[in-house]
Amino acid sequence: MKASKISTSEDDREKKEGKSDVMASEGEYRWNMWAFVVLLLAVSAAHVTNASRLHRKISVLKMDEAALSVINEINDEMILFVLSDHCYQCLPQPLGLVPAAGPGPGTPTTVGFTVGTQHALTLQLNSTPVNKELCKVHFHFGEQGNYSLWVKNLDESSQVSCNMVTDNEPVNSFLPILFAFLVFAGLIALSTIWKTVRSLDAVRNLLLRLGSAIEAERLINSELGSPNRLSDNSTESIIPATAGRRLRSLDTFRGLSLIIMVFVNYGGGRYWFFRHESWNGLTLADLVFPWFVFIMGTSIGLSLSGSLRRGVGRTHLLRKIFWRSLQLFLIGVIIINPNYCQGPLSWDSLRIPGVLQRLGFTYLVVAALDLAVAQNRLTNESSESCWYSLHDIFLYWPAWLCVIAFEIVWLCLTFLLPVPGCPTGYLGPGGIGNYGQYPNCTGGAAGYIDRWLLGENHIYQTPSVRVVYQSPVPFDPEGVLGSINSILMAFLGLQAGKILLHYRDQHRQIMTRFLMWAFLLGILSAVLTKCSTNKGFIPVNKNLWSLSYVTTLSCFAFVLLMVFYYMVDVKKWWSGTPFFYPGMNSILVYVGHEVFEEYFPFRWKMANSQSHAEHLTQNLLATSIWVLIAYLLYRKKIFWKI
Repeated sequence: MKASKISTSEDDREKKEGKSDVMASEGEYRWNMWAFVVLLLAVSAAHVTNASRLHRKISVLKMDEAALSVINEINDEMILFVLSDHCYQCLPQPLGLVPAAGPGPGTPTTVGFTVGTQHALTLQLNSTPVNKELCKVHFHFGEQGNYSLWVKNLDESSQVSCNMVTDNEPVNSFLPILFAFLVFAGLIALSTIWKTVRSLDAVRNLLLRLGSAIEAERLINSELGSPNRLSDNSTESIIPATAGRRLRSLDTFRGLSLIIMVFVNYGGGRYWFFRHESWNGLTLADLVFPWFVFIMGTSIGLSLSGSLRRGVGRTHLLRKIFWRSLQLFLIGVIIINPNYCQGPLSWDSLRIPGVLQRLGFTYLVVAALDLAVAQNRLTNESSESCWYSLHDIFLYWPAWLCVIAFEIVWLCLTFLLPVPGCPTGYLGPGGIGNYGQYPNCTGGAAGYIDRWLLGENHIYQTPSVRVVYQSPVPFDPEGVLGSINSILMAFLGLQAGKILLHYRDQHRQIMTRFLMWAFLLGILSAVLTKCSTNKGFIPVNKNLWSLSYVTTLSCFAFVLLMVFYYMVDVKKWWSGTPFFYPGMNSILVYVGHEVFEEYFPFRWKMANSQSHAEHLTQNLLATSIWVLIAYLLYRKKIFWKI
């Protein structure tokens, strides 16, 4: 509001309140300032609209929204504040003004608001003259529901009562997820039944006779000779010869991570738990990228060891490592800066960090480290040796020292680097977090280094931290400082590869060591986080790629890899289908889903864009199409390797 619109009486009151707040705490002062500013804004709005118009305005609700009517029966003007349970140490946010009740009895005022439904909210009503709290209500609204908050005096006393009433029941926004689960479970059940039926001798003989008849007819009508057919269990023969023997469990784990990544990148049905966490904590979307990095590290150990055993020179391998890293970086820059519909690309706003860029840099460092210490021939240590149980670590101690040095650099920069206007060692979200004390300090040293080194225009402009904490500054979750911890993540995956190499075909030894690593990393995560979301020494944070984030996700990765290894490669209970196919063509699927995201059949105009069901259908179908594409490419022996 402009200064010319502020009345003289309001100026006088502001001066008096400013003087009275000199001795108050900083938190109370900010509270009063917020209330006063909102009062001025709300008073002007109250003169140009009325309650019925407000109620009609919010009648059309979007996803994750509910309608709230505040019915005031007392003779005081009030300001409605709202605070999400998901916002840690946040200032309550003003929602609007609630006028006083009419002069006559039974003439309450009604004002309509729109509130979020993703997390529980605390609603607080304060009287406007003295900013006194009148009442407070904690409630979790349901999507598309209509609610009324009745504000009245208890009997004839001055004590105010607030009661929440549900006018219209909310919709069950989780029914589409349940339906989708039942559909996919049904498909899996049908597939299992078909495999069981097909394994019966009578059915198998029938299929063989039909297949022989069809093949004979094809050969009669063809002069091309007998085709090169593959048996059902000859999966290794379709893998390129340069790849060597592969573990299906690795490709299955990689494919699972990739498919979840595609699904959440396409929107995840617009459910909040399929999106990245705003700051501290984990959602499903926060799991997949670190797992992809982990499996990349495992593959590095296996592939480089195989190349060295075949006699490939280290200089040649180093050139290939550098070239592949450069390709990943360049492809990443291209696909995150598409201006197909917006004219020529603006170099002033080119985003530099990204997922493939992070993968390229991590691959370069970890592969070069492993190449420097890897052995041309693996030594078979005696199981009676005193250091047998740790020889997969001791043989590569120089690489371990380098990774530990990298981690010390991360800790020093994170907790010791002075950041202008911010406390040293700050790991918070900025914005309205930390009671609004450091609004421009998002990410502390990590955000500062990116803005200083790359420039504000070359990093991510709409980070997830804005959703809850309303941070005003750009912040990149694939920034420079976090790349150090992605190296640690890949190196822990490399350690899993060393275990597979040094204890080859000793299934019990391999799985035991996977579980030991998971246990150690889990204990370290518990210490760093104090088993809490926000109160630990180093909280789990995907935006920062914090140390606890890496240890926690590595713990999960070791457990999942052990499970997949046991089910797919040891017991062969599961072939890895369907995740195995995108895992074999991961770069193609990732780049393809980014490039063709806005094209049919991956996206189309929906009849109701505010429906979780339609978004979930679209995103699941698009993800399934990429699985089908990966399967067809697998059958055609087409693999994109860089």
